[in-house]
Amino acid sequence: MAFEFTLKFSLPLVEPDLEELVERLGESGCDDALVGIGQAGRIGLQFTRHAQSAVAAIVSAIEDVKRAIPSARLIEVGPDFVGLTDIADIVGVSRQNMRKLMLAHTRTFPTPIHEGSASLWHLAHVLEWLVERGTYAIDANVREVAHTAMQVNQTREATQVPHRVQKDYRELIS
Repeated sequence: MAFEFTLKFSLPLVEPDLEELVERLGESGCDDALVGIGQAGRIGLQFTRHAQSAVAAIVSAIEDVKRAIPSARLIEVGPDFVGLTDIADIVGVSRQNMRKLMLAHTRTFPTPIHEGSASLWHLAHVLEWLVERGTYAIDANVREVAHTAMQVNQTREATQVPHRVQKDYRELIS
């Protein structure tokens, strides 16, 4: 199966030649990705990777990048953090339609991970909510990638919380 996802990394302070970097990525197995190098100190890779599962696809892609650039640090796996426009694009409806749906179901629509003038959700939560409603057919691979991306991002974030305070935080939010 083919899985589409994005990996974003920060690069080492001393950046190698970008052409050489792209060549090393291709040699390490990232020949199934479009490489974006527009922002200094960052690299983004848009993958279409064939694997048995989204987990296998994403893990192997991260390993391939780390083999090419050992000092690269994973910033984010996507799609995960999304706004209403992103969700609407993935589902195939207008942003206005998605906003109406959200407002009509404020008690059951997934809680945003950031609420403000531009709210953000975990894509996996919104897709599952839409599937549970039975009104939207969401590709299983898209759902699997969104779920896996969320898990990787949450795990990455959790590793930054000192172990001594994790228990206290869990008690606060449960």
